[in-house]
Amino acid sequence: MTDRHILITGGAGYIGSLLTSELLRQNYRVTLLDSLLFGGESILPFMSHPNFHFLKSDVTEPRAIRDAIKKDWGKPDAIVHLAGIVGFPACQAVGKPVAWKYNVEATKSVYGQAADLGVERFVFASTYSNYGLSEDGKPVTEETALNPQSLYAETKIAAEEYLLAQKDSACAPLLFRFATLYGISPRTRFDLIVNQFVLEAFTKRQLIIYQRGYSRSFVHIRDVVRGVIMGLEAEQTKIRGQVFNLGAEKGNYSKNDIVGFVLRRMPETIVEYKDMSFGGDMRDITVSFEKIKRVLNFETTLTVDDGVREVLFALKTGLIKDPTDDRYRNAQFIVQ
Repeated sequence: MTDRHILITGGAGYIGSLLTSELLRQNYRVTLLDSLLFGGESILPFMSHPNFHFLKSDVTEPRAIRDAIKKDWGKPDAIVHLAGIVGFPACQAVGKPVAWKYNVEATKSVYGQAADLGVERFVFASTYSNYGLSEDGKPVTEETALNPQSLYAETKIAAEEYLLAQKDSACAPLLFRFATLYGISPRTRFDLIVNQFVLEAFTKRQLIIYQRGYSRSFVHIRDVVRGVIMGLEAEQTKIRGQVFNLGAEKGNYSKNDIVGFVLRRMPETIVEYKDMSFGGDMRDITVSFEKIKRVLNFETTLTVDDGVREVLFALKTGLIKDPTDDRYRNAQFIVQ
């Protein structure tokens, strides 16, 4: 039982909607702020919950956080900042000024409001895209030099640098670099590799794969939600000014490995491989998750096969009626 109050920006999105559900289940009070760019169906089940409060607003608004706070609840104990232009295709589509406004300037604004309000903890959603390409082939750690290969990663690194400079502030920053997510949430995304592969194989019986040998790291969205909550509940001395890769070593796979998981469930799928070079997100890395395991005692509970199975079930049963709808992707194009 808890009476802690958490404010989530971007709370109607892929991570935020599932995080909201889990926090409410654990008796947190949740204030959710979102501009509803992809609609609000994901949060409809929460609207009558006594521990839930919603404000439609844009995080670039200078008073967004202050205006979101319900007067009789008072300031939140922590803010989880998920809002932003997520993914390199979406950032490329909107261009640098807009990506910078939403991913860097808005982060500074939200953190500034949090600090002014006396919020004790600020959890920031970052990405392992920041590492780019691993030069020596060894697993990247939180200490590895960052090597961004996309505008998206550049904006996340700039936001990280700002927040880490505030580590001695009363509002303790905590940064998670998420691996590539997969799995079902109230607002599922199909522009993520595992989910996209399952959708393509199910609807077209075909996969066209680029960068086949590239290594990536994958984590189920429910494990990400668990990790974020562990960060909210950990002693502040353990998380203040810290960066954690969020995932597990067993989630490090090549794209070819992911194809194998899909073929195991849909063996009739035709796979075609193509070479392609492009000015985008050229990640080819293996990630170390030793730190989050050691400090927060975090380990993942779900596998890529679990994700493939549940996404396929959602498609087969019609749980998601029109998975090709724009609301299920942050951008139209991803390199498979």
